Amino acid sequence: MDDLKKTPLYDQHLSMGAKMVPFHGWLMPLHYGSQIQEHQQVRESSGMFDVSHMTLVDVTGEDRKIFLTKLLANDVRKLRVIGQAQYTLMLNEQGGILDDLIVYNLQDRYRLVVNCGTREKILDWLEQCLSEFPSVHLAERADLAMLAVQGPKACEAVGHVLGEQAQAVIQELLPFTSAAQANWQIARTGYTGEDGLEIILPTSDVVDLWQRLSETQIPPCGLGARDTLRLEAGLNLYGQDMDESVTPWEARLGWTVAMKDDRDFIGRSALEAQKGAGVERSLIGVVFEGKGVLRAGFDIVQSEQVVGQITSGSFSPTLGYSIALARVTNIAPAPVFAQIRGREVPILAVKPPFYRQGEAKKTPLFEAS
Repeated sequence: MDDLKKTPLYDQHLSMGAKMVPFHGWLMPLHYGSQIQEHQQVRESSGMFDVSHMTLVDVTGEDRKIFLTKLLANDVRKLRVIGQAQYTLMLNEQGGILDDLIVYNLQDRYRLVVNCGTREKILDWLEQCLSEFPSVHLAERADLAMLAVQGPKACEAVGHVLGEQAQAVIQELLPFTSAAQANWQIARTGYTGEDGLEIILPTSDVVDLWQRLSETQIPPCGLGARDTLRLEAGLNLYGQDMDESVTPWEARLGWTVAMKDDRDFIGRSALEAQKGAGVERSLIGVVFEGKGVLRAGFDIVQSEQVVGQITSGSFSPTLGYSIALARVTNIAPAPVFAQIRGREVPILAVKPPFYRQGEAKKTPLFEAS
């Protein structure tokens, strides 16, 4: 594991008893003793995550808006206010998803937060696309770290730690906005389905902030809890629920594609052609309340035919039963089954999310006849 990267908080993770695991070239904490306890802490109060493994890229230059208008499926021109953020996709010419990311409109730049697992691919793609935009410059920000504090009490907790001035800034933030606080960026964003903040700050400051948050009883949480939290919220994970072979229509992410005008973004013509021909594959939610856990790779069966596969699945700590996302082809309003270790079990097909803002959701995919 000597060749794996470590975030600036590596020593803190070890001192707090983290189980460290390889994750896309990084050594990251899986949990600090109890994944379920960490999950529940975020749902009920607040917890903090080291997300410094994410790739941060600043886009500067006179034509930066035109460049990203071409490159991204959502329209950065909607970000009219400094500090606004947008969830978006980067597509290839075939409409396949290269990555999902958040873009921030900052004072003199856009900042992209890219998945660590796609870092090399996306940096190469950005460089390729720059050939038409000589005034645009890219800078990977390895000098910055990133923390996420998530949960219904997260904003209050962080504001208490950072003091009155920061508390006032946080209270003004709306979802998907950010603000500068000294040389930090504090954003009302996250990946858990809960309220919360993501803080981008110099690597030289992150250990001190982690310790201050820990001293106020905000517990650390690992990748395990982050995964079950995002799954309950029905959020896609790149590399499992979507990749370059999947289009936004097939990932339940059509809402991130801005096509109301004639903007010529990469992948648009392929998406129009697919939509015109009819989209056969879709991402659905499935629920299983019996014995056993739905896992990625399990087949989905209908009318004795395999119609798809589970892409992400787990036991839900909040709900107390198994949930999953599955990509299926031409599913019909008829009984659906999952194959779990050689046995076929009945499941309920639902519309994600499974849980949002304190409420369990089990919305049937089809209306009862």
